Amino acid sequence: MHAAMFGSVDEVGERLRGAGYLTDEEIATAVFLADRLGKPLLVEGPAGVGKTELAKAVAAATGAELVRLQCYEGIDEARALYEWDYRKQLLRMQVGEADWESARGDIFGEEFLLSRPLLTAIRRSEPTVLLVDETDKADVEVEGLLLEVLSDFQVTIPELGTIEAVRRPFVVLTSNASRELSEALKRRCLFLHLDYPTPEREREIVLARVPEVGERLAEQIVRTVRALRAMELKKAPSIAETIDWAHTLLALGLDTLDAAAVERTLGVVLKHASDSARASTELKLN
Repeated sequence: MHAAMFGSVDEVGERLRGAGYLTDEEIATAVFLADRLGKPLLVEGPAGVGKTELAKAVAAATGAELVRLQCYEGIDEARALYEWDYRKQLLRMQVGEADWESARGDIFGEEFLLSRPLLTAIRRSEPTVLLVDETDKADVEVEGLLLEVLSDFQVTIPELGTIEAVRRPFVVLTSNASRELSEALKRRCLFLHLDYPTPEREREIVLARVPEVGERLAEQIVRTVRALRAMELKKAPSIAETIDWAHTLLALGLDTLDAAAVERTLGVVLKHASDSARASTELKLN
């Protein structure tokens, strides 16, 4: 069963804004359509542009539970879907006196099942947002598993049978585009590309999250961050780091971002020594 959580595109924008996530029409439309059509939303873009935060905001705006599958190289079905509690099964077999056939039916029951994020999201009857984060870091085999689960929103466990979703979760897959995802997986999803926001929107985000910073200082922060992103850095500042910079300047009692303030606090937004050195040279801080 699929139950829509939003009534209109405008409602998406309003409710996400209420959850602290400022959207534009493209983002709001993509979220609305994913919700209305019951399709997963694949959000792609560079690190730090708000892909993960979008899923969190949808959960917060709708009062849904967020279930997160963090992908990484080497993740397998046992970590993504389910596995059996082998220690508990072994203990049960050691203390039991039944023959193997009787014990087998006992140890492959619910009591011994360890549910992982995909199975957990499918089994929930309450509103759920399933976040499959950094999908591009997972192996192709896991993509195949995602295809199977997201096609019919059901899972077959040989010992227990087929488990179907009582209520389909709202699914968000994120990707930093470190590799191409399969066309088959992409066909199952709606697609949204997120990039760094415009200066106007990023300033609005800073003021919404750190209203005490004031418009003048927010403008200086955003202008400097955009200058940093234009450089050839190992890791460009994320939106979250822009917000952290605003908090940092307030904590230090600074009301202007001059060269001295940038040099003192550059470590808040740049986390590689080579990036800091390049920024110091190009911004003429030394």
